[in-house]
Amino acid sequence: MGESLMPIFIILIILSFALYVFYKVREVRTKELFYKRWTGSKAKMALGTFIASFGLNELTSVEGRLQLWIAIVFLVYGVVLLFFGWKMYKHYLTLAKKESQSTNQNMNG
Repeated sequence: MGESLMPIFIILIILSFALYVFYKVREVRTKELFYKRWTGSKAKMALGTFIASFGLNELTSVEGRLQLWIAIVFLVYGVVLLFFGWKMYKHYLTLAKKESQSTNQNMNG
């Protein structure tokens, strides 16, 4: 069973790492404060997905106790990053929208 899931986890690992790099670059280039933090929260969620996927991938081929514990630590840490990234995302989303609206009003008016 574990062998059939490995390609899914590998694709998820690659995709989440690519999204992490994309959002980190976008965060660095952004000038607006709340938009920057909102983009950073998306990068944190991508990093959490990357680490959790890596842990899940390791769980599919556990050979010893040490590998099991390392996989569990990766999985838990990834889920924690994903959870807190999601909380940050929800918090900064409204602030980024208000910031965007005020920036647009200043440019138009």
